[in-house]
Amino acid sequence: MVVHQPTLKDIALEAGVSKNTVSLALRHNSRISRATRERIEKIANDMGYRKNSTVSHLMAELSKSQRSSIKSCLAILNANPNPVALLKHPTLPTYVKGCVTRANELGYNVDHFWLHDKDLNGQKLGRILRARNIQGGVIVGLTRTRLLPEKFSEIWDNFQFVVTGVRTINPTLPFASTDHHNLAIEAIRKAADLGYKRPAMVLDREIDNVVDGRFSAGVRTAQLMFPQLKAIKPFFFEKRDPGNKAGFKRWFEKSQPDVVLTLFNVVRHWMEDLSLKIPEDVGLIQFEWREDHPECAGMNQHNDVVGSVAVEMAINRIYYQKPGVPQFPLATLVGSTWVEGTTVRQVAPRTEMHLDALRDLRMVA
Repeated sequence: MVVHQPTLKDIALEAGVSKNTVSLALRHNSRISRATRERIEKIANDMGYRKNSTVSHLMAELSKSQRSSIKSCLAILNANPNPVALLKHPTLPTYVKGCVTRANELGYNVDHFWLHDKDLNGQKLGRILRARNIQGGVIVGLTRTRLLPEKFSEIWDNFQFVVTGVRTINPTLPFASTDHHNLAIEAIRKAADLGYKRPAMVLDREIDNVVDGRFSAGVRTAQLMFPQLKAIKPFFFEKRDPGNKAGFKRWFEKSQPDVVLTLFNVVRHWMEDLSLKIPEDVGLIQFEWREDHPECAGMNQHNDVVGSVAVEMAINRIYYQKPGVPQFPLATLVGSTWVEGTTVRQVAPRTEMHLDALRDLRMVA
């Protein structure tokens, strides 16, 4: 007995809509209202409709081949309070570069929006996105908070967006980020390889909080992994605290680190104000190596790759997932790589190398 499989036309007749509307609704296209999508999906499920995986794969491949000639569009949402942060911030333009480059490679243009625009809210932005057939994109610019503006809740419910850099809360959206925890471990591993014994972290507390403490957790993990290192308590400072410099001086004189790991150029100035020579007196490692200070040793976070990955995640969501806040948000973490620089010693001290050699000889004997 042959069982009739319902078609898109059958569903369209039952729902009282066009076949094209059914097709768009079952592909979660934002041009179809959420209520209509859900009604059509229920009818399709009740009728026993099942997607043909072979056809779905073929259509996806056809879409890929057409992207180079048919320009779709993604949105890049600037979530930073500064309207020009995606151009002027030390880090954010690298995310955007990765986003735009990858989007263009896949046949997409990008449109930019600023979430702190007083004339913009969720309803207005939603109308603009639908008018331009934009189904999702990437959120860039969260550096001091994990919260997205509440007035855009309609956007998170009806479109497909991925966040760069941080894990948002209320709602928690999929995100792509450098692996801060592993980055800190690898930075201290490199310090140990260079013969440093007293590595210590200096960091803005708010920055560590916004990445769920992954910097400080990585440092603590490394201190357990490398017991030959002295576990020094980090120096946390507040961005606008006028006592930061004096506090750093007290901390440094008490802790006596032989290499400092940080994110901020101001820490280097504090060290130089103490008449410390880098790297002769103390080493300096940047958790985020940047092109504007190429002489610094540190970790390249590859935030352009983070932006590229975020675009791929957004496109995947647009083609294969329902719009809205997912029940199980996915995260993609990008690894960092070490960049040599003149702010650390170039080789481990001979005494340490000699001791290591003697230790190896004893083990062989």
